[in-house]
Amino acid sequence: MRNSLDELLLRIRACRACEPFLPLGARPVVQAASAARILIAGQAPGLKVHQSGIAFDDASGERLRDWMGIPRTLFYQPGTIAIVPMGFCYPGKQGHADAPPRAECAPLWRLALLEQLGSIQLTLVIGRYAQVWHLGAKQSLTEAAQAWREHAPGLFVLPHPSPRNRPWLARNPWFEAEVVPALRQAVARVLAA
Repeated sequence: MRNSLDELLLRIRACRACEPFLPLGARPVVQAASAARILIAGQAPGLKVHQSGIAFDDASGERLRDWMGIPRTLFYQPGTIAIVPMGFCYPGKQGHADAPPRAECAPLWRLALLEQLGSIQLTLVIGRYAQVWHLGAKQSLTEAAQAWREHAPGLFVLPHPSPRNRPWLARNPWFEAEVVPALRQAVARVLAA
């Protein structure tokens, strides 16, 4: 008999609720296990992730793993790291960037899935949509990331690690100088526990 998390993940991966609105069809991408200690709360899969079916299997993932100070092999251990985006499927393009996560996804699945992840000690909130869900819309993403000490060591608000965010990183050198070292320290602490 499967546990309720396994059943929930099967249902998520079979979900087709947004399919009529997705340019490439539904292919939910999620990684979770009840023992996971780190939660990555992202936006939605990009095109490369949609094609591979593996979360952060792109340049964004390389940068995120660098920020965290961990190798790819550890990143993809569901018993250590849960990857739960705001939208599980690639939403397509909007102008020159990816479209926002589909609004239907989080209300359908997010609370039920997060309730199954009782071992989380560190949450990485990536991007504005995840920030609004986890912290509300009180601050801009930049302000929330600058206020990292208010939430650390259990939560960090991060900009999206996409190569498209190079201009943001160039305008905000404090992020890689202050936040990234603190994030690596928090990740190491959780992994050592």
